[in-house]
Amino acid sequence: MDAIEVVYAGAGEQARLIREDRLSARELVEATLERIDRLNPRLNAFRVVFADRALAAADQADTLHSNGEDLPLLGVPVAIKDDADVLGEVTAWGTDAYGPPKSVDSDVVSRLRAAGAIVIGKTHVPEMTLWPWTASTTWGATRNPWDPQRTPGGSSGGSAVAVATGMCGVALGSDGGGSIRYPAALTGVFGIKPQRGRIPLGPDHHDAWNGLIAYGPLARGVRDAAAFLDATADDPPAGGFRSALDASPERLRIAISLKPPPGSRARLTDERRTAVEHTAVLLRELGHDVFEHEVDYGVAAMWNVSVRYVKGLEHDVGNLARPERLERNTRRLAALGNRIPDGWLAHARAKEGAVASRMNQSFDRADVVLTPIAGGPPPRIDEVAGHGLARSWFISNVMAWAAPWNAIGQPAASVPAGFDSQGLPLAVQLCGRSSDEATLLRVALQLEEARPWAGTRPPVERLAPCD
Repeated sequence: MDAIEVVYAGAGEQARLIREDRLSARELVEATLERIDRLNPRLNAFRVVFADRALAAADQADTLHSNGEDLPLLGVPVAIKDDADVLGEVTAWGTDAYGPPKSVDSDVVSRLRAAGAIVIGKTHVPEMTLWPWTASTTWGATRNPWDPQRTPGGSSGGSAVAVATGMCGVALGSDGGGSIRYPAALTGVFGIKPQRGRIPLGPDHHDAWNGLIAYGPLARGVRDAAAFLDATADDPPAGGFRSALDASPERLRIAISLKPPPGSRARLTDERRTAVEHTAVLLRELGHDVFEHEVDYGVAAMWNVSVRYVKGLEHDVGNLARPERLERNTRRLAALGNRIPDGWLAHARAKEGAVASRMNQSFDRADVVLTPIAGGPPPRIDEVAGHGLARSWFISNVMAWAAPWNAIGQPAASVPAGFDSQGLPLAVQLCGRSSDEATLLRVALQLEEARPWAGTRPPVERLAPCD
């Protein structure tokens, strides 16, 4: 197969090609490393690439395959967001304040390796994963492959770019307020935040950001994301998430909710509104009962997220080896967290159930909620990065449709929805009942099959070489 087709095939197809002896793991990893060598200097998706280790792991995967081993992700290159631990490597978290190399893998990394996946490298994040863009003083800016002057979003921006450009088969992201879904939306890939606790955060990050954060995949297609979940998740549905995708489609009730939560200043452009409306039309054509119904977030949802987020940062900064090396905005926000009374955090945690009860009234009428995910096009990097704390906080309102689902821990996914008049990706969000990722995956797969997105690739072959 052509090397470009191989790297863009996605995790599931790559594993199948190896399984059927049409491709070796060594050939796949070599093609992936060549792709990274070509694109990463311009796009800056990876902080570190494990070329030698990945090639050695590929040879081991080929030996396992020749001995009849059948692992679901055998030989597939995966990218790891740089807030998860990889044995022998530092976890930089977008900072220059990190400590020594890690002595063990994060649980999710161990599970990916056990499924046969090959860790190809660690991807960039904003400092302490704070912002919905991926740029830091220490590591520079990660660039959107659809327009390198724009951000791919954050904080899983490096993982999103790696997936969108064929620099890995699938990538690990984390989501504390939209950090999987927003970058997926800005780069034209699929991303799902699973139910809180579905993928373990251990051994070191339990209850990260006071329960807001979940690990999850960014992938070229829905089946790739399901394969990732099957390899990493606790308590999957009977038969696994991939088997759930094979169930016969059923008629679902899908509510359209366009308004952002109270207290946010997010705005929805006409083209992003139209993307939701066109998706609703398509869902009706697919046989679903689609109707307008606004989610009742209540006035407390965004406050709940904000308190847990800022107090979570305070905790993370307190555990750093060299916090004095952090950027000014990070230090100021952590200091703000220190000034917020612990009683506020206890109150926010105690009120999660009330926020969930209010939002979940929508599921008395609906099986899935359809919302926007990105209110506008990917911002230019110079519009979002390098500004003061007040402006940075204001800009972060773009995550408004995503963040409440972190407060209540329920699954939500970003689904590609075509392109705007500038050729930039459009997307919508699907939100589900507690622990019902399977329904979101099935609906997303129907949308993928009706308007395939994975075959449309960013124009990176025309990128000028990095200076």
